Amino acid sequence: MIRLFANANYDFIKWRRWAFSLTGAILLVGLGFLLTRGINYSIEFTGGTLMQVETHKRLETAAIRAALDDVGLRGAEIQTFGSDTSYVIRARLAHSAGTTEETSSQAVGATVRRALDQSVGVDQYTVVRTEAVGPKVGQELQSKALLAVLLSFVVTLIYLAFRFEWRFGLAAVVATAHDVLATVAFISVMHLEVSLIVVGAVLTVVGYSLNDTIIIFDRVRENLHKYRRQNLYEILNLSINETLPRSVLTHGTTIATTLALLILAGEVIRPFAWVMSFGIFTGTFSSIYIAAPVLLWIEKRWPGEDARGARTIGSRAPTPQFAPATPTSSPSPRAPQPAR
Repeated sequence: MIRLFANANYDFIKWRRWAFSLTGAILLVGLGFLLTRGINYSIEFTGGTLMQVETHKRLETAAIRAALDDVGLRGAEIQTFGSDTSYVIRARLAHSAGTTEETSSQAVGATVRRALDQSVGVDQYTVVRTEAVGPKVGQELQSKALLAVLLSFVVTLIYLAFRFEWRFGLAAVVATAHDVLATVAFISVMHLEVSLIVVGAVLTVVGYSLNDTIIIFDRVRENLHKYRRQNLYEILNLSINETLPRSVLTHGTTIATTLALLILAGEVIRPFAWVMSFGIFTGTFSSIYIAAPVLLWIEKRWPGEDARGARTIGSRAPTPQFAPATPTSSPSPRAPQPAR
């Protein structure tokens, strides 16, 4: 694989408008689902009762759901947990006049036990644990999750502005914001349950995408020192091609792991695997087709001096053939190929 991409010479930046159209279409579809269906929050955010039940024999989740419907507890979420005889039942809190969160949670737990007594048998199951989360706690978790994402943007911008330049930091933040929006759109389209595990997956995607973007930008900075006669368009393409073997191997390995979790893991970890699998794809896509073109646009809009002491955007048009010119340290430098 490394040999296959060792001498890669692809013009990635040329396809930036097609890439913008594709990601715009994905975001519009996600926005439509968000407006019509919203986000499927778990009880950790909306409030509810979670019960883990261990039965003596295997049961179909449809039978348990029918039993809960018969006692008036509709809309409950039932998943197997670890084994075929272990189940996790999630039910929303049903508030009424004169009831508190504690009494409502106790009422839900009693209703679940009554349904299991009728369908499974009084001595044929064991309640392993019961957890209750109130709506106030859920709202606090929502605000803290949003704050965590926003703080990651601010810290990233400060770090990249200090490490590279403010233009690099702004381009990286735009690419990361794209990843978050695309991932939220994907979650809405797939109707995945948003729990703290899924929020952790989104934050992991943010770090993964930033790492990939920083690696490309670091190579861009090195090439700006090395090649003095090329403009930023050519430098970006060259840097992406030079990091392509590493990207293929790294992303291929990680997505193989998340796909294995998606296929082989249980229901509890499956939303995390879905978000991570999509996040690897969109993070790789944004590092090449969002961060690099945005950096090019920013430099055209607000040109500045790079590390070479020269303008990074020259007056001549970028050349389709962007094979790098010989570094200035070479005894016989070659001029870059003329534009066609």
